[in-house]
Amino acid sequence: MVRKFFQLQIRVFDYLDERWEGARVSKWISNIVVTFFMAGLVIGLLSYLSILDLGSNFTAFFAIELAFNVLLIFEVLGLIFLIPKSVADSVGKQFEIISLVLLRDAFKEFGHYLGEVNWEISFLMELLPIVSDAFGAILIFLITGLFYRAQKHIRITGSHEEQRGFIDIKKLISIYLTLSFIGLGIYDIVSAYQNHAFIYSIKLFYTLLIFTDVFILLFSLRYTTKYYNLFRYSSFALATIFLRLTLSAPAYYNVLLAVIAGLMVLGVTYIYNKLLLKQSEVLKVET
Repeated sequence: MVRKFFQLQIRVFDYLDERWEGARVSKWISNIVVTFFMAGLVIGLLSYLSILDLGSNFTAFFAIELAFNVLLIFEVLGLIFLIPKSVADSVGKQFEIISLVLLRDAFKEFGHYLGEVNWEISFLMELLPIVSDAFGAILIFLITGLFYRAQKHIRITGSHEEQRGFIDIKKLISIYLTLSFIGLGIYDIVSAYQNHAFIYSIKLFYTLLIFTDVFILLFSLRYTTKYYNLFRYSSFALATIFLRLTLSAPAYYNVLLAVIAGLMVLGVTYIYNKLLLKQSEVLKVET
């Protein structure tokens, strides 16, 4: 009975994953993001014309922030669907999300300077955190591209049956992560209605990702205990912790932590590939 229940969940994941990759869903995502962007523009305009008293945060740049937030929701869902396919690709997706968060924060701060600007030293100092977020996003964009390019997906299981079982476990994890993400979204909406302030729970979701990475690492011990693989998976889990800290860190430190995490996984990937290449050359010589 339990096995059938899990198999049902796996089939549900496969059904959703198949449609998530389709062009129709991509169009729907684009339409939803554009709709929220236009709605944000209308809200910002009404606030600017004092037709609605919404406070200083609701400027024209609120539309960009809102569109980025909606886009981040779909990016997180894409991350969840990546976990069963490749742990490395899911880590890369995490860095993609962090780069978008940094861009969103930069746009958000620019919304405070739509009026007359006094180009004094104090104003230039206020711009430094925005510049930091913008260039930090570019650095993460570069590191992520190099990380994807360096990946070599090598199966750690001994047979196709073991590989299928490992993937099924990760599909079950993804299902529960999806339910958790939906629950957090509902919690955010209710909190926004009660407190008149929207608090994004992406920090809590990244905390869940930390435990997810550690669980996958420990479960992978069923198939391999090779030091190279264990260290690689452990570094990915540690990178997720750094990214979680990035979301709550102040200006400059958030970029520093994200770049450190990116350089760490990039360095581990290159070293891992070199070690595997050397190991394969040794095996060829021995045979």
